Amino acid sequence: MYIAMNRFKVKKGEEAAFEAVWQNREIHIHKEPGFVRFAMLKGPEAEDHTLYVSHTTWTDEQAFLDWTRSQSFRDAHKGAGQNKPLYLGHPNFEGFSAVEGLELELAEA
Repeated sequence: MYIAMNRFKVKKGEEAAFEAVWQNREIHIHKEPGFVRFAMLKGPEAEDHTLYVSHTTWTDEQAFLDWTRSQSFRDAHKGAGQNKPLYLGHPNFEGFSAVEGLELELAEA
């Protein structure tokens, strides 16, 4: 398993606009080989920003790297520069390979 994360420092007062960008985008990543799941997480607030993390899980690092070289990746990021006014600095990427894991399957209620 491989987890790819981008941390975004979103300027105070721009949280709703940032969330709208993600909620209204065209999605293709779920069609990519090796893709497992995606989540956008809202984190702690600082004086000048709110931390958000995009979190994708892949079967392995190679599946993630293949996606970053795909047309789907280029399509997903083609308008990203328009959103720079929402951030403090650039998003920070972090990638992790699993060394151990445990998953609980949730039963439907």
